[in-house]
Amino acid sequence: MFRGSFTLTLDDKGRLALPARYRDRLLSENQGQLICTIDLHDPCLLLFPLAEWEEIEEKLQSLSSLNPQERRLQRILLGNATECDMDKSGRILLPAFLRQHAGLNKNIRLVGQLNKFEIWDEAAWQDRLTADIELEQAQAGSVELSERLQDFVL
Repeated sequence: MFRGSFTLTLDDKGRLALPARYRDRLLSENQGQLICTIDLHDPCLLLFPLAEWEEIEEKLQSLSSLNPQERRLQRILLGNATECDMDKSGRILLPAFLRQHAGLNKNIRLVGQLNKFEIWDEAAWQDRLTADIELEQAQAGSVELSERLQDFVL
């Protein structure tokens, strides 16, 4: 499981070094093979270990290419999916088109999301985090929670 967030730096070639605490696991379970694609809703990238991505590919394959909404989802996720193999130093290269999509500059934030990471520009992450917290505070008690959230306790 991937949790927590990490402030990282992209080098001049567009590489980032994954946190040391995850490298051994990624190497042993996935031979350092990762897949990066764009997020559908936020200006960030999604980084999956290969095994996790293969499960998503199976789900995407089961969608109908005749349904425009399902085809659009396939096109966006699969069409932007890129292999990012980890090197001996624990680095991955993010292709320029993915960095451009997410507006990544030198300072980035890697955010664990259990089965994947989100990769954000540091400033965009701070803006989103602030906005999300403010929205949660403003809506506290005034928005009807989904059934799953009603039973969620920290």
